[in-house]
Amino acid sequence: MMQKIILYYKFTPIDDPEMVKLWQRAVCEKLNLRGRILISKHGINGTLGGDLDDLKTYIKESKDFKGLKDTVYKWSDGGRDDFPKLSIKVRDEIVSFGAPDELKVDENGVVGGGKHLKPEEVNKLVEERGDDVIFFDGRNAYEAAVGKFKNAIVPDVRTSHDFIKEIEDPKYNDIKDKPIVTYCTGGIRCEILSSLMKNRGFKEVYQIDGGIVKYGEKYKDDGLWEGSLYIFDDRMGLKFSDKAKDIGVCIHCGNKTSNYENCANKACNDLVLICKTCATSNDTCSEKCRAIVKKQTTTPTR
Repeated sequence: MMQKIILYYKFTPIDDPEMVKLWQRAVCEKLNLRGRILISKHGINGTLGGDLDDLKTYIKESKDFKGLKDTVYKWSDGGRDDFPKLSIKVRDEIVSFGAPDELKVDENGVVGGGKHLKPEEVNKLVEERGDDVIFFDGRNAYEAAVGKFKNAIVPDVRTSHDFIKEIEDPKYNDIKDKPIVTYCTGGIRCEILSSLMKNRGFKEVYQIDGGIVKYGEKYKDDGLWEGSLYIFDDRMGLKFSDKAKDIGVCIHCGNKTSNYENCANKACNDLVLICKTCATSNDTCSEKCRAIVKKQTTTPTR
């Protein structure tokens, strides 16, 4: 049986997230699906892998819930084994920006977010407005290290929680009147980020409909995107074509790479860019972690 992965999110008011969690778990377990689902009062965000027919059944049953009726599901290569288990949790936010009370959601989605642009509308905006258009990365810095839009601003953030402090920094005051295109993997983070930016005085804010995924499907590596797309499952990276460039830099040799490895210090486990030529089982993200691993491997067992 062919397997696939589906990715989706929907901003819609959910009165009883705990009840929705129980319902979602029952459906997923019945269909032998694995992956991650987050639920909050603002909506739902999920990535699931399984048999193609079972995923189609999941979509059909989910659409029976009024608020999820017109949810858009994105299909991706992969399957159940790309996820270690099924995880379904209720959170204050389906993306943790630390602004659960600032975000407003109604039956039409996020209130006051940036204008949605289709991939071709993104290119048209750049053609018409030229260098005035600013791409603003809505992801974490390690994601941007391997792929981004050309000449994009990459904010100095490690997690989504860092964004509010970042966009309130006066260093961005001179771009608040410019057209800003926010972008992220599938679009969900930009739904929130664009509204937070508008609340803080950014006047002309856009977001890419379907995120980098949809833009890459449309233009592959012949558009404004360059590099690899970091994704949060066992695949870790996705290239849109054989023409994709490596823009990340190996910490050992300085050659271009898109290959991430987890730090060998299990207590750290941070991601580190290491080309496949240099990669070993003892790679670490820093001198501090290297010393810890070295000590662990040289300490005799009793």
